[in-house]
Amino acid sequence: MSILVTGGTGLVGKALLEIKKSNNSWFFASSKDANLKNIEETEQLFEKIKPKYVIHLAASVGGLYKNLNNNLEMFEDNFDINIIVIKTCHKYGVKRAIFCLSTCVFPDNIGESITEDMLHHGPPHLSNYGYSYSKRMLQIQCQLYNEKYNTQYICIIPTNIYGENDNFTLENSHVIPGLIHQCYLAKKNNTPFIIKGTGTPLRQFLYSKDLAKAIELILYNYKATTSIIISPKEEISITTLARTIMDNFNYHNFKYDTSYSDGQHKKTNSNLKLLTHFPDFQFTNFNLGIRNTINWFIENYQICRK
Repeated sequence: MSILVTGGTGLVGKALLEIKKSNNSWFFASSKDANLKNIEETEQLFEKIKPKYVIHLAASVGGLYKNLNNNLEMFEDNFDINIIVIKTCHKYGVKRAIFCLSTCVFPDNIGESITEDMLHHGPPHLSNYGYSYSKRMLQIQCQLYNEKYNTQYICIIPTNIYGENDNFTLENSHVIPGLIHQCYLAKKNNTPFIIKGTGTPLRQFLYSKDLAKAIELILYNYKATTSIIISPKEEISITTLARTIMDNFNYHNFKYDTSYSDGQHKKTNSNLKLLTHFPDFQFTNFNLGIRNTINWFIENYQICRK
């Protein structure tokens, strides 16, 4: 049985490659295998692999400031990728697939505990509404295919992902790899470690290997087709995150740059549905996950994405 993973050489794809337990035939595709915005190349990939299952991880992603400055491009790039992958799944008879959203798709200021059924209860935060709406359309498209063709297209909604093999580019990375790289350079150059914003926003951070573990569980054991949030319960402030990183580098010369936006202050996601279906699921301790990520970054500094 063949399983196609798009975005297979990225953060989550690499984690899935490392932790997967099943002995099926896995193919971890990268942009070198096909441009997923091109339907002919995408169909050639499916023709080659003939997948029974698809795990769709490929996306144009970035941190707060990339989203904020490129809302149109983020919408169009992700919309094009998603619509072509789903249409190709259908054309090649893929009945079961997992599609990756993000908790940024949820409405802004919706409340204390966000659940899966709140996805369309209001507009997303303006900082990333292009990316968010492209992911909302992906959920709608999956639902429509399930209703019309009795497919099992499942949308997972992970919170802020981090881990080994992340993108540590200073300009467009997510918050954890960005702060790790900045702290590394600050210590190397004996300059202040800059924390953008006030440091007060709260986030739930998900270790990439935990997400990979959840994906494999859902692929084989989740009987519903409704969306499912994947997130630890713990909320971490940006200041706590930055101090954890500084502790690992043993470097504490820092300052805030409050000219930068904080984005959403808080967006608390409920993992009740995940733990109801998989009550034994365990998340990696945050401090351990950060330590693993920093150690990997230092060991692979010359070759990692930065």
